[in-house]
Amino acid sequence: MSEPVRVAAVDLGATSGRVMACRVGARTLHLEELHRFGNGAVPVRGSLYWDVLGIHREVLVGVREVARTGALHGIGIDSWAVDYGLLDRDGQLLGNPRSHRDSRTDGVPTEVRKTVSDAELYDVTGLQQLSFNTVYQLASELGTPTLESAERLLLLPDLLTYWLTGEVGAERTNASTTGLYDVRTREWSLDLAKRIGLPWSILPPLREPGTVVGPVVDEVAEYVGAAGVPVISVGSHDTASAVVGVPAEEGSFAYISSGTWSLVGLELDGPVLSAEAREADFTNESGVDGTIRFLKNVMGLWVLSESVRTWADKRLSDVTLPALLAGAETAPALRTVVDINHPRLLTPGDMPTRIQELAREAGEPIPRTPVAITRTLLDSLALAYRRNIRLAATLAGRDVDVVHLVGGGSQNALLCQLTADALGVPVLAGPAEAAALGNGLVQARALGADLPDLAAMRALIRRTHDVRRYEPRVGLDWDAAASRLG
Repeated sequence: MSEPVRVAAVDLGATSGRVMACRVGARTLHLEELHRFGNGAVPVRGSLYWDVLGIHREVLVGVREVARTGALHGIGIDSWAVDYGLLDRDGQLLGNPRSHRDSRTDGVPTEVRKTVSDAELYDVTGLQQLSFNTVYQLASELGTPTLESAERLLLLPDLLTYWLTGEVGAERTNASTTGLYDVRTREWSLDLAKRIGLPWSILPPLREPGTVVGPVVDEVAEYVGAAGVPVISVGSHDTASAVVGVPAEEGSFAYISSGTWSLVGLELDGPVLSAEAREADFTNESGVDGTIRFLKNVMGLWVLSESVRTWADKRLSDVTLPALLAGAETAPALRTVVDINHPRLLTPGDMPTRIQELAREAGEPIPRTPVAITRTLLDSLALAYRRNIRLAATLAGRDVDVVHLVGGGSQNALLCQLTADALGVPVLAGPAEAAALGNGLVQARALGADLPDLAAMRALIRRTHDVRRYEPRVGLDWDAAASRLG
C-alpha cells in the first residue's frame, strides 16, 4: 500500500457508540470522531432490550458522514461481547436482542451445572463463568418459540455486519466470549451445545479478524453514497481491538482496558486452563493474530457513571464528573474500600446507596458525600486492578514490568495514579481510543498496509500517539487496604 487508507471504525459501547474516520499510512495514524450517539438498554415489562435497529441506523449515519468527508476504503465494527440476535429461516430478526444485564439468566448457571460442571466447561472454553455469558442466555431461552424458530445466532457486531453485507458469520474474538467456543481447537464446541440441549446448528461459520466479509449491499451503498466498500471483520470484541491498540514494546506488560467494564490481564501465546485459573475466575479469550487474552472482567467506571446519573436524577448540585474527581483528589485516601466486583453493582440503579450498604456490611466507614463515594470507588477499583494483575501474572508465570491503561479510564488521571501506586509499577496511560485504533489498523492491514504483525501496529501507535507515564508513589499502605477486603 503506497497511499494511506481511510476507513470507518465503528466502536460500539453499552452506553454510547462512535463512528470514527481512521486514516492509516506508513507514518500516519489519525482518528477523527464524526458521529457519536447514545446507547443503552431499554426496559420493557421487566426485561432489558437493545434497540438494535436504532444502533444500525446510527451506524449508517456515521458511515455516511465518513464517506461524505473523504475517501471510504473499508468499514469495521467492534462492540461489547456476549449479546446476540436470532434470525429465522428467511434471515429476519426474531425480536430485539436482550441485554446481558437482563435478569433472565438468574439461576441459569446452577441449572447448566446439572449437565456440565464448571470444571468441564472451563476445560473446553477457558472462559470466566459469568452469569450473562451467551451460553447461559441461550439456556434461558430453551423451550421458547423464539429459540425454536431460530435458524442462526449472530453476535451483535456480526448482526450489524450481516445487515451491511448480507453475509453471516462469527468473528473469533467475540465467539470466544460465548461459552460455546473451544479455546484449544478454535472451533465451536458442538458437544457442549448438544449436552446443554442447545440447537447447535444455529452457530454460524467462524471468521478470522482481518477477513474481508464482502461489499456493502445496494441499499447501504445508496444510503451512504459509496458503492463496493468492503466490510472487514476486525477484532469485533471491543477488548480485542483495544488490546491491538495497546502501544506496548516487547517485554512483560499487563493491560487494563478501562471503560464501562475493566478488562484486566495479559497477552499470551496460549491459554491457561489450570484449576487455579478456573477458581480465580480468569478467562481465556481469543485475540488478534492467534493470541490469547488472559484476563478478568472487573467492574469498571460503570459504577461511577451510574452514581453520577443517580445524583443528577436527585438534582444534587456540584456532581459533575470533573468536580467529583477534583474533590476526590484531596479526599482521605483508602478510608473506605469495598468489593467493586460485588454482584449487587452489576445492574442499573441507585449505586451510591449500594456502595454505602456494602461499606456498612464490611465494617468500613460509610462514605456520606458524593466526593467520598467517588474516592471510595476509585480506591476500590485500583485495588481490584492490583489484585487481578498480580494474580494473572502468578497464574501465567509471568513478570509485569509496566501496565498499559487504555480506553476512557486513561483520561482519569487520579485512577491512573492510584493504579500505579497500588501496583508499584509504572502505568502508561493512553490512547483513550485504543479500540478504534485497533479496529482501523486491522482494517488497514486487510486492505494491504505493511503491518505484518501486532508489533508493527503498536510501533505505529507509539510513533503517532503520546502516552502519559505515572510513576508509583510511596506512602499509602495498599497491603493493609487489600487485607481489609479479605
